[in-house]
Amino acid sequence: MNLDFDQGLGACLPRLRRFAHALSRDAADADDLTQLTLERALRSRGQWQAGTRLDSWLFRIMRNLWIDTARARQRAAKVEAPPEAGLNVGHDPRAATDAAIDLGRVMTAMERLPAEQREVVALILIEGFGYREAAEMLDVPIGTVSSRLLRGRTALMKLLGEE
Repeated sequence: MNLDFDQGLGACLPRLRRFAHALSRDAADADDLTQLTLERALRSRGQWQAGTRLDSWLFRIMRNLWIDTARARQRAAKVEAPPEAGLNVGHDPRAATDAAIDLGRVMTAMERLPAEQREVVALILIEGFGYREAAEMLDVPIGTVSSRLLRGRTALMKLLGEE
């Protein structure tokens, strides 16, 4: 058993972990990369020559492993769907489809409103601005914003057949 190798390996662990984090920018990936580096170093310990810098040898192993990992991820990304795509497998799309249809109906109805009503409805009901903010943006009194919103909302409900 080579005590210099084992002691050097233990002494390099914090530095290896920092370097792994710098390469991967992710704590879980850094842990995995550090573990892979240690496994590779232990399997290849016969290739390390006593009297040479163990830390340089370990850092080189880690960097090469990271390059291999990055290349593998790039290849996988070209042929595999992202993990989040699996979340929708078996998902009932009706609610999203109904929402898209409703949104389409509302947007079509919005197009039929006069410009001054459409912009007030868009600012207040869609974008969530307050009456005062909308009045300042449009450079009109708050009372004008209120009346345009009321007329726009009423016309929109009529166009949607909800009145």
